[in-house]
Amino acid sequence: MQLSRRFQVGSFHIRINWLIAICVIITALTFGNLGIWQLGRAAEKVDAQRALEEELRQSASPIETIPKGHLHRANPEMRNRHVVLEGEYLNDKTILLLAEFFDSQIGYGVVTPLRINSTGEIVLVHRGWTSGILPPNTAPSIRPVEGPVEVTAQVFVPPSNYRIIPSEIDPNQWPLRMRSLEIDVISEILGEAIFPFEVRLTENQAGTLVRHWPDVFADVNQNLSYAIQWFSFGLLVLFISVFASSNLWSLVNGNDRT
Repeated sequence: MQLSRRFQVGSFHIRINWLIAICVIITALTFGNLGIWQLGRAAEKVDAQRALEEELRQSASPIETIPKGHLHRANPEMRNRHVVLEGEYLNDKTILLLAEFFDSQIGYGVVTPLRINSTGEIVLVHRGWTSGILPPNTAPSIRPVEGPVEVTAQVFVPPSNYRIIPSEIDPNQWPLRMRSLEIDVISEILGEAIFPFEVRLTENQAGTLVRHWPDVFADVNQNLSYAIQWFSFGLLVLFISVFASSNLWSLVNGNDRT
């Protein structure tokens, strides 16, 4: 049995050793399957994230039922937790967060305190984005909501590297304008304790403006990186095999005279 055979097309020629070719193909397919497996793992993470978000939405509980001992950044149960708030907005105590963007347009983040009916506690509700491109002497549109409301929101726990930018604030000028939401400063100005995290309204809630926050995605970057790596290894094996068993390199460099 002949283990190798030479093929030629014009000036290009290649000699194929069938045993080596089988090993090359198996190796390349193995790398390809590893890449596909990593893509599958990424898809599983995305599906799991969606299922978790749906479960959190359906199991949203009143915010006042969260034990005080759970209200800290290190508690993973607080991240993106869905909560129900029943109370009234304090529209005259709205805070505008400066230089927030939506679709490349500058504007304000609108945060309105909401007083919970059952406890009297204040929660800072981030209602979304409003445009800052306005005619001179025109106040931003904050669309106040009057009367009792029941809304669903998502607790925002800032990451460990989240940077608070201090602002010079005139406590007598409402709405307050701040570069970052300084909950402790707002609590001091209002003279009341405040829920230690902001909450962000979900869709179609009373008072929702433009929800400009980035969506919460499953971390699939590592899986995608590994997938690209495995696919690259597979292609590299094929290219090296072709270059090693043919005159392709010489043709590319213009050195082949056959």
